[in-house]
Amino acid sequence: MPTRLTRRSKTAGLLATGAALLAAGAVSLAPLQATASSHREAPLISGQPQYDNTDVYAFVSPDRPDTTTLVANFLPFQEPAGGPNFYKFAQDGRYEINVDNDGDSLPEFTYRWTFQDRYRNKNTFLYNTGPVQSLDDPDLNFRQTYDLTLIQRRAGAVTGTRTLISGAPVAPSHVGDASMPDYRKLRQQAVTQLPGGGGTVFAGQADDPFFLDLRVFDLLYGGNLKEVGNDTLRGYNVQTLAIQVPTASLAKPGQPIIGVYSAVKRHNAVGEAVQVSRLGMPLVNEVVIPIRDKDRFNASVPWHDAQFGKYVTDPELPKLLQAIYKLPAPATPRNDLVQVFLTGVPKLNQPPGVRPAEQMRLNTSIPPTAAPKRLGVLDGDNAGYPNGRRLTDDVVDISLQVVAGELVGKKNDLGDSVNANDQKFGTNFPYVALPTSGSAVRSTAGGVFGPRSANSPVEDEGLPIVPLAVLAAGAAFLSGGLWAWARSRRTG
Repeated sequence: MPTRLTRRSKTAGLLATGAALLAAGAVSLAPLQATASSHREAPLISGQPQYDNTDVYAFVSPDRPDTTTLVANFLPFQEPAGGPNFYKFAQDGRYEINVDNDGDSLPEFTYRWTFQDRYRNKNTFLYNTGPVQSLDDPDLNFRQTYDLTLIQRRAGAVTGTRTLISGAPVAPSHVGDASMPDYRKLRQQAVTQLPGGGGTVFAGQADDPFFLDLRVFDLLYGGNLKEVGNDTLRGYNVQTLAIQVPTASLAKPGQPIIGVYSAVKRHNAVGEAVQVSRLGMPLVNEVVIPIRDKDRFNASVPWHDAQFGKYVTDPELPKLLQAIYKLPAPATPRNDLVQVFLTGVPKLNQPPGVRPAEQMRLNTSIPPTAAPKRLGVLDGDNAGYPNGRRLTDDVVDISLQVVAGELVGKKNDLGDSVNANDQKFGTNFPYVALPTSGSAVRSTAGGVFGPRSANSPVEDEGLPIVPLAVLAAGAAFLSGGLWAWARSRRTG
């Protein structure tokens, strides 16, 4: 009996060790799971990445100042080499960018994207069966197209609906240089002109433009600011929707301020379209809304935002800054934060008769600047955040400084030491950088893309030796355990 028990114990140990090593190796190879501007910010949406808003941008177009550009990103933490299916928008999702042009918190315009999947050949596992030279190349096996609908409202009631384009192409995932030798050309083919001079639209994969050090969630950069300076999102991609339209078609005559937010709806079990994600200003659902209300916030509309007002007037983050870094928290109620996040700032981007609501507010009459300052309004650049949001605006540093009391006389220089995106943005629509190619992913022990520093290149890193070795060891232990188990069955 002791011999049999000892044998069983050894067998169990081999199996357990193998399983543990396999799990560890798999985790080492998986993309980082974290929270950014709105990346996996709430319990429910963290398990539904295709519907997850990550960031919203709204700005007067720098090269076409008579137009306004709106950008919404989704599906965070896309590891570029994540085949064989890669990434796409959800077919049962309604992806929306909403525009409120009178300050009542109700959208007057909704741009809605819906998507369709198409396969050329389902008898292969491949995303593409050869080098892809164009979006209609027969070697591009998986293709996605979209319809764009404009919904117009007055006082919340729909007054008109029309389809702007049908069957427009989505830019594919950047599989790698061998599969897509000229991805820039594919991106350009996915830029579509709206009929009648109504603007320009784009849908497809892009580099995640949000830049920050996510160690903020480890007791605010390690408890002593020792963990700053690495762009945690470097090398990850997102799904991007962008639209550029004449400003005159969005803003009311004599009232240039618009409110913008994005939302995603998906069909539930009985076929109803239910909102599951929402985003206007960055970081609100991460560091303002507590866990118990995060899912409720994602399902709500700005008209009902009074229920969340207490989290803005008496926020948690300043208390954490005081507890960890001994920075005295500003007195409450925080009316300065109400202006930044809910109403707009007077004489900058607050519309007349505004109803407080969480939207990104943009004064479209302020022209773009040739030399944007990363701290936006805090540095005297009124064309930047929190007046809308440009791709280059450092919203983490701005938000930390504002929350710590910058607008109420408590001057500070808080920041994460990540001051720019690792990829340069474009000078014309859709402005977002090209996605990182699957060919660029050569990992080391520093992470999926190697050490995550804004100054370290993506392309020169080695193979993922450590995770693969762990996986191999796990497989060996597991095989040994299974062999021992089978032997004990024959002899027992």
